[in-house]
This record gives sequence, C-alpha cells and structure tokens, in this order.
Amino acid sequence: MAADEEAAELVVAAPDDAALRALVDRRVSGEPLAWIIGTTRFCGLDLLVDPGVYVPRWQSETLARRAADLLPAHGTAVDLCTGSGAVALVMQTARPTARVVATERNPRAAFCARRNGVDVREGHLFDPLPRDLAGVVDVLVGVVPYVPDGALHLLPRDVVSFEPLDALAGGIDGLEVVDQVVDGSGRWVRPGGWLLLEVGGDQVGPTRGRLTAAGYEAVTVLTDGDGDPRGVAGRRRG
Repeated sequence: MAADEEAAELVVAAPDDAALRALVDRRVSGEPLAWIIGTTRFCGLDLLVDPGVYVPRWQSETLARRAADLLPAHGTAVDLCTGSGAVALVMQTARPTARVVATERNPRAAFCARRNGVDVREGHLFDPLPRDLAGVVDVLVGVVPYVPDGALHLLPRDVVSFEPLDALAGGIDGLEVVDQVVDGSGRWVRPGGWLLLEVGGDQVGPTRGRLTAAGYEAVTVLTDGDGDPRGVAGRRRG
C-alpha cells in the first residue's frame, strides 16, 4: 500500500488529532498497519486482524482464489495454519454451501479467525481435525511457515520486530512444515482432491517433487500478481 493510502486509512481510524499522532507513531515504529486499524483487505474482503496475528499478504491471494475455484459447491475444504482465517474465508465466501474447516495452533490467531466467521479448530496441522473428514477433503490448502531459519534475519525490519515468527519459520531448509503437510495429506485428501501450498520461489521445484512422490499428479506452479512463483497445486491420484 502506498504511503498516501496508508495515511488515509489512519485518518479514518483516528477520532481526533491526538489519536492520529499516536497511530502515526505506531506505524513509524514499524507496527503493521493492519494491527493499528484492525483490518486489512484480502481478495476484496475486509478481514479483521488482531495485534499479534500474522497479517495475510496480497501474494497469497492467487492461492486462495485457486483453492476456492477448485472447491465444489457442496464440497469440503481444509485450511491449515489459517492465521486470521483469510484463505478459509475466501473459500467459504465463494462456496457458501461447502464445508470449510481451518486449523491454527496459535490461540490468539484462532480467536481472530473465529471473529472473521471461520470454523477453526485449535492445534497443530491435522491434529484437531474432525475424524469424519478423513478421506473426503476436496481441497487442502495451507500458507504454512516456509522461511528457512537462517533467512529470517533477511526479512523486513518491521516483520522481524513485530510479526509472530512461528508463522514464518520453516526449519533449516524452510520446508519442514511443508513436508509434514505433504506426508500427512494422504489420510485426508480424497482421490481426485487437491493439495495447494504456498512456498518461496526457490522452493517450488523441491515442493513439486515432494507432491509427485506423495502421489499427486498435474502438479502446477502458482504465481502471484507480479508473476513470481508462489506455490504449488497437485491433484491426488486415484
């Protein structure tokens, strides 16, 4: 968002000049705009974002829209590491008659997702999912942590200083959580169902290989609005 657009958002959020100065000071310190004004836009939706909760990026919108497109009208979807519930909300808005369940291990983020109207279960990845979803999920999607631990210091200063690093840190190669999702997905995704994961551009190749080895076909690369590789999608064989 451009500086003038951010300024306009702060003006709207502030009831008076003193409050505006306080909000500007918070933003100058690097605090995410979404935390300051309490909302952000994602795929055209107004999303509540509480302080301390990972702020969804516009680069994830392609993944969310693709997941929504693949979800049948009366199908079943699971959004792992939902955070504020952004991707889950896009799917349930596009397919209001589908069943969309999300998981999130951070209690603060889970609370925020519920405020956004998402059915979120607290726990790590698949652990809290209802057992009746086993083998029937049409779309499994996740913006899981994928930044290599050794690269966290390269992120923008405000991200490192403010945003929850457990939503970003993906282990030594950045793909530790991705591997857990791919390995565990076979229990939940039905034959013909889809797995979609966001990863970094240099992780697309290895992730495609992991999906193929795990029994997924038609594995394709997802690109963001700038045309940069941002994720992978594959259909489970069967």
